[in-house]
Amino acid sequence: MSTTAVAPVLVVQNTRSGGPGRVGDWLREAGLAVEVLRPYAGEVLPEMLDGRPLLVLGGGFLPDDDARAPWLPAARRLAAQALDGGTPVLGICLGGQLLAQVAGGRVRGSHGRPEYGSTRIRLRPEAADDPLLHGFGGTVPAIERHIDQITELPPGAAWLASTEACPHQAFRVGERAWGVQFHPEADAARIAGWDPEPLARQGFDRGRLHAAAVAEEAAAVAVWAEVTRRFARVCATTP
Repeated sequence: MSTTAVAPVLVVQNTRSGGPGRVGDWLREAGLAVEVLRPYAGEVLPEMLDGRPLLVLGGGFLPDDDARAPWLPAARRLAAQALDGGTPVLGICLGGQLLAQVAGGRVRGSHGRPEYGSTRIRLRPEAADDPLLHGFGGTVPAIERHIDQITELPPGAAWLASTEACPHQAFRVGERAWGVQFHPEADAARIAGWDPEPLARQGFDRGRLHAAAVAEEAAAVAVWAEVTRRFARVCATTP
């Protein structure tokens, strides 16, 4: 591989509150420009990536919920372009589910046990030589917020991480496309802004979730800042 000039990372933000957060900050610190598009607010996704790395964020939709999120066909098209062209991709929560579906996996709505707040993610043996997730030991903390999940990974995908409630927490398609179910971009402060009533209906207490995330914050930052730097290095190299 060789180092090359890096096009801005194209970020698809699917909801008003679901911005790139600290992942965006870490990408900028690594020297990459970040171009955030907000299609929920009427901004139009491009027809072509034109070499831009792709970051697809979360949202309260399934990857093919086109009636509620009519920009999703364009997001799926961009993900398919990235896979076909070997362009780096990182999909987070909905973005990870979208990547899995585009690559041939399966996603189910309201499936399994919901996960909220800071959660210990178990790294599988396959993560030991993964460009992003190697070297972090057996478990890492990350914030979860999902009721939907990937039920079948794409053919040939590397299965990188799991939890008891949601087996497919992280995966890689090919050499340069990653999907995660959790939220490396979210810090503990974001939990404090979650609506407590829906959480309570599912048996979660927002105050306890927030306190647990605060306790894990330093460990989470250490991991996800490094993972983001590694992704930035992938973006800065050509195969």
